[in-house]
This record gives sequence, structure tokens and C-alpha cells, in this order.
Amino acid sequence: MGKIIAVANQKGGVGKTTTTINLAASLATLEKTVLVVDADPQANASSGLGVDIKEVDCSLYECIIDHTDVKEAIYTTDIDGLDIIPSHIDLVGAEVEMLKIKNNREKMMKELLAPMRDEYDYILIDCAPSLGLITVNCLTAADSVIIPVQCEYFALEGISKLLNTIKIIKSKLNPRLEIEGFLLTMYDSRLRLANQIYDEVKRHFQELVFKTVIQRNVKLSESPSHGLPVILYDAESAGAKNHLNLAKEIIDKNM
Repeated sequence: MGKIIAVANQKGGVGKTTTTINLAASLATLEKTVLVVDADPQANASSGLGVDIKEVDCSLYECIIDHTDVKEAIYTTDIDGLDIIPSHIDLVGAEVEMLKIKNNREKMMKELLAPMRDEYDYILIDCAPSLGLITVNCLTAADSVIIPVQCEYFALEGISKLLNTIKIIKSKLNPRLEIEGFLLTMYDSRLRLANQIYDEVKRHFQELVFKTVIQRNVKLSESPSHGLPVILYDAESAGAKNHLNLAKEIIDKNM
């Protein structure tokens, strides 16, 4: 049965989508079957994996609000074994629609993805930079959560709020939810601040911090504009190697 991992942090610009796209591509390269669920209305994970949003007939919105069969919303990518349920700007309105639903509105994503567990080894959910109802749905559906933390000033700002949300969801909606790990992103070993943040995160969260660190890398920044994960854009880049190491670490951890 496949594992569902949410990639979440309500702080924007920390590398959630970059992590989701490139971890998914790396897992698929290591011969795992992977489904990416783009739960962010900005749909950056969709375009970053080569999906033309304007050509999408069925997205996550239709699955949640119109109860469209989830299989109709699955699109293939340029990497064998890697599929995606794309997002759409309409997803912004989904939260308003969901507020009208009285029963189990926090568990709609869980019910949606349940049949997909048998189809994929890993399901990665790219969460929006908020702690709204869609993100609550994502965390309720997930087995674990990866929390990207950028190696910059204010890195730990807001993490306590996310951890509190995880604690509430664990106690009320999803008792099996675990933290897969804190992932340090945008790391530049030349900067004293980056090393201070790294030490601080390690001190706070200890064994919950991934051994792999995602370095600041030009190829990693360029690849989304080409609709490609970095492993297809430049397999020899530090960004590609970092995410392959992360994928191996997650596979080893879940064996």
C-alpha cells in the first residue's frame, strides 16, 4: 500500500513545490511509482512537471467539489512512473464551497486518495502556503509530512504554528500523522547565517531533520521554467543529486 506524504509549510517561498516536484521525479527515477497531488491554487507543481494548465479539463477542484472520478484527473509526465493530479486557480473557491458541507469536510481528500494507495508507491501532496481547509484536508489524508525550512533569517518563524496544527489534526482527525522530517533548503555553506540556521534546526528537532540538505542551485531554480524536474534538466547538477539523496533517504527510512 502506498504512502501519502504532504509537503507543507504555511510560510511561502521555502521550497515546497521545488521539493515536491524533484523528490517525486527522483523517486520515480529510482523505480518507484509516484503520484503528485497539486493542492496549491497557484498550480506551480503542475506547470513544473510540464502540464499546460490551460489544457487541463479535470483538476483537483473537480474531484473535490464535483466528485469527478479521481482517475479522470490523473495526467502523465515526461518521467515513467510519475503522474500528477493538477491544480487550477478555481481551487481558491473550493474552500468556500467546502465550508457549506456539514459532514466530514476535513476528510474529502482522504476519501479521494484512498483508492490510489494501491496504484502508487508514494503519493506526494504539494500543499498551499496557508493553513486553510484544503491544507487541513491534505494533512488529514497524509501518513506523514515533510516540512521544508529555508536556511534564511526568520526560518523558524511560523513553524510552531504548523506544528500546533499538526498536533490538533493528529488528536482530532488523523492519529497516524507523523513528521517525515524537516528538510533544510536553499543552503549555502559559504554563509555563516545558513550554518547557524542549520545548527539551530538540528538542535531543535534532532533526528527529525533529514541528513540530506538541499543546496542553493541555479539549475534547480531554472528547471521549472522549462516544465522539467531538475533531474531531466541537468542530471549532474547539485540540485539533482541532492533530491536523489533525499529520495534514497526516504526509501531507506520506509523499508
